[in-house]
Amino acid sequence: MTVRAVLTVLGVLGAFVLAVGAPARAGENTFIEVTPNSAQAGTRVDIRASCDNDNNRQADVQSDAFGRVVLRPNNGFLTGAVTIPGNKQAGDYSVELRCANGGTATTTLTVLNMTQPSKGPNTGAGGTAGEGRGKGSLLLVGGLVAAAVAAGFGAFGSRRQTGTRS
Repeated sequence: MTVRAVLTVLGVLGAFVLAVGAPARAGENTFIEVTPNSAQAGTRVDIRASCDNDNNRQADVQSDAFGRVVLRPNNGFLTGAVTIPGNKQAGDYSVELRCANGGTATTTLTVLNMTQPSKGPNTGAGGTAGEGRGKGSLLLVGGLVAAAVAAGFGAFGSRRQTGTRS
C-alpha cells in the first residue's frame, strides 16, 4: 500500500468520525426538547424541535400531559409553548413529535404536582402577628414613650444647679 493510499484511508476515516460525533444543528436531525423537562402542573413549558431538513413547515406535538400543540418555524427550528393543566396527575409523560415529512421523535416530560400550602405555617402569635394587629402598634408607641421619658429624666438629672454655693 502506498503512502497516498494510507493518507486517503485516514482522511476518509477522520471525516467519518467527525460526521458521526458532530453535535446536531438546525435541520440536521429529527429531535424534540421540552424545557424544563420536569415542571409543576399549571406551569408553562417550551418546546423546541427539528424535523431533519424540513423545519420550514409546521409540526405536531402530542402528549397526555397537555394534549396537542402545533410547532411553528423559528430561526431554523420548530418552537412552541404550552401550559400543563393545573390538575394534571404527577408522573412521566411521553411527548411525541410528528413531522410533515413523516419523521418522529420522542422525549419525556415529568409533571410534578406538589400541593401548595393555603396559608403560612403556624409560628406563634408574635407582637405584630395574628388577629391582635393593634397590639404591635401599641407596643411600639409604648416603647417610644418610655425611651423619651428616660431621655428627659437623664437630661434634667445631669444639669447642675447653679447659684448656690456652700
